[in-house]
Amino acid sequence: MATTIPTPHATDETLRPKRDGKVVRIERPSFDLARPVILASPHSGREYDADLRASTRLSVDHLRRSEDAYVDQLVDFSPEYGASLICAEFPRVFVDVNRAVGEIDPGMFSDRVPADDVQPSRRAASGLGVIPRIGADGRTLYRRRLRFAEAQARLARFYHPYHQALQNEIAALRSRFGCVVLADMHSMPALSAHGADIVLGDRFGTSCSDVVIDRVEALFRDLGFVTVRNNPYAGGYVTEHYGRPMEAVNVIQIEINRRLYMDENRVTLTACHAELIDKMRCFVRGLTATDWSMLR
Repeated sequence: MATTIPTPHATDETLRPKRDGKVVRIERPSFDLARPVILASPHSGREYDADLRASTRLSVDHLRRSEDAYVDQLVDFSPEYGASLICAEFPRVFVDVNRAVGEIDPGMFSDRVPADDVQPSRRAASGLGVIPRIGADGRTLYRRRLRFAEAQARLARFYHPYHQALQNEIAALRSRFGCVVLADMHSMPALSAHGADIVLGDRFGTSCSDVVIDRVEALFRDLGFVTVRNNPYAGGYVTEHYGRPMEAVNVIQIEINRRLYMDENRVTLTACHAELIDKMRCFVRGLTATDWSMLR
């Protein structure tokens, strides 16, 4: 049986709103150390404030199974090596920033949703839109149908600030270096990994140059990881929307098998997480040490 490391319970201070009230964590390296690299964690947020908890029928402990739990901790040292770090502090079950703003299921609202605000998609129809209707195990999140004004308020509070931060950082680094490499960091259930440690998604060659995905894959393989490309995860909205390799903006989605560092059912870290963090340091060091000027 895997050894588990005590981690914050849902009632602990770490799961409450931060005193500064910020919903997006942004950390940048010193100017001299900076490189054209961003690591983003859109799904590891775990601040379940009272308003959010009041809207759901499920406990926070249960909701946490939908997180890409602790992914932010796997890369939070990135600024030490010259990369910018952007993390959502809010939970994905309330707002999923890896969806288009219009990926909404009108059926989950009690009032009419304007047609112009809806961008139909299979993800939204299945309950996994920008305002999710179900959690990781398919259980319905809410006691009642929401009002559309509630969705709009969440988008204004969480979704738009996250994407504004991402856009600003991409623009700033591209202006300075002439290119950007964005690693969108996620974790995947062991059952969906099909034996892979890392799944790299580049939207089948459209969101980043071959140079980027080849280098990223080589870094992981040199560390002993089993890697797969685009199966079963080719990249979500962030990869599709921001990836513009012809304009020197390269985006790659990185999925990490949760069995490498956590107990999925208990949402607790295992003793293996320390070894994984050491390897992730090597990965980030290699990513930022790469000369990306060929992407300009």
